[in-house]
Amino acid sequence: MSALSGRRFARMNGLGNQIIVLDLRGTSLVVSPEEARAIHRGPGLRYDQLMVLHDPATAGTDAFVRIYNNDGSQSGSCGNGTRCVAFVMTRGSARTELKLETIAGPLECRRLGEWSFLVDMGRPRLAWNEIPLREPVADTRAIEVSAPPLERPAVVGMGNPHAVFFVADAASVDLPTLGPRLEHDPMFPEKANISVAQVLARDHVLLRVWERGVGITAACGSAACATLVAAARRGLTGRSARVTLPGGDLFIEWRESDDHVLMTGPVELEFEGQFDPALFAGIAA
Repeated sequence: MSALSGRRFARMNGLGNQIIVLDLRGTSLVVSPEEARAIHRGPGLRYDQLMVLHDPATAGTDAFVRIYNNDGSQSGSCGNGTRCVAFVMTRGSARTELKLETIAGPLECRRLGEWSFLVDMGRPRLAWNEIPLREPVADTRAIEVSAPPLERPAVVGMGNPHAVFFVADAASVDLPTLGPRLEHDPMFPEKANISVAQVLARDHVLLRVWERGVGITAACGSAACATLVAAARRGLTGRSARVTLPGGDLFIEWRESDDHVLMTGPVELEFEGQFDPALFAGIAA
C-alpha cells in the first residue's frame, strides 16, 4: 500500500489552474510518478499541478517544493501553485513572507491579503542554453519552429521553457492541435509550454496556454511571466501589464532594478481531504 494513503491534502485553484497541495514535511516520503498519476485519476481530484512540500534543502528557506504535472512528470516552476502553497503555509499565522525552493531555484512569496499573494519568480532565462533550446540561436526574441500559419515565437525560460506566439486573435488559434505538436518540437529538448498572446494595449495582454505535461489550462503563472518578458523585449508592451487568461487576470511586472519578474494574483481553497487508499491500489509501496 502507498504511504500516501490517508495523507491530508488541500484542493485549491489559482485562477482556475487546478492545484493540489500535499505537505510531506517531517517525512522522507517522495511522490512517485505512478502515485502522481493515480491521484489525478481520483474522483474529484483532477489537477494541473501537484505541489508537494518537503523539509528545506537549503538553510534560510522554508520548504523544498516538488511540482508534478498530471502526467507524472516534474516541473521547475508553477506560479499559481506557489501562491496556493503560500496560502497553506501562512494560514492561521502572522507570517506574510516565505522563501521556497524548487528544482529550478528559489521562489519568494508575500501575502498581500487573505486570498492574494505576490510571487517573485526570479530572473528570466533568455540565453538559448538556459531555456534550453536544442541548438544555438542568435536571438531568442524570434526563433525558427514549424508552426504554420503562426509567425516565429519568442522563447523564455521561467523555471520552465516557454514559447510565446504573438497573434492578432488568440481565440482563433487551434491550440488543441498546435499545442501538443509544438510541445514536443525537436527544438525543445525538455519540451515547452506553448502560448498564444494577443496584445490588447501596452499594459494588457490576452493569453491562452498549452502547458507541457498537462494540456490546455485555465491559467499558467510562469507562462504569463514569460509572455510579459517576451512582449517587453519585442517592444509590444512596457515592463508591467495585466495578463488575462481564461481563468482571470494576473498582474506581472518585470522589475528593472534587479531583472526579477513579479506575479500577483488570487487563490481559492476548494476543499480539504485525505487520500483514499483505493487510489493507489496496485502501486508498490
